[in-house]
Amino acid sequence: MPYTAKDPTHTRSPEELRDRIPGWGADLDPADRPAHPKLRYDPNATGAHWEEPEQQPELVPRERSIEHARLTPVFGTAAPLHGLSGAVRRYAYRFSEARAAHWLLLLLGDRIDAVESHLVSLVRGRPDDPVTESGIEAERTRHGLASRLGRGRVDVKHHWMDPLIVAGPWVLAAWGVVSLVRRVASRR
Repeated sequence: MPYTAKDPTHTRSPEELRDRIPGWGADLDPADRPAHPKLRYDPNATGAHWEEPEQQPELVPRERSIEHARLTPVFGTAAPLHGLSGAVRRYAYRFSEARAAHWLLLLLGDRIDAVESHLVSLVRGRPDDPVTESGIEAERTRHGLASRLGRGRVDVKHHWMDPLIVAGPWVLAAWGVVSLVRRVASRR
């Protein structure tokens, strides 16, 4: 019976459901639950010497949701925010997590971070290799087309777009560089 806004006219008893649906209610009896001992409240069983872990020091200001009064006791510091992408992400945390602006700004921050990473790799003299890093080479050497056709895959409709999405930005960037070099050369 699908869920609707109306109250159900007939609620089935656990016995009826167990007869009709194989395995229904298998976890009703705590003895049948694999994690049952963990569900028992026994503060001495964990071996923890604290009610709550001590707060990790916040050496650099961290982003936090406006829904929460403070950071969790332990938080990650492996990838601190940086550059324009970090500024966009910090700005995103001014909005509630229930608002689309919060998530769209975080997505924008990710895209900006990707562009910043490409530029940094270019400046350092080790530019990204779009052929090997995007999987284009694997399409040729690992039966890329054969793995897609005739297997009942639902994503076949957009296969024609994949080369445009993967290679398109690189082709546009190369065209931009060539155009810029031609302009500079023609002025001289």
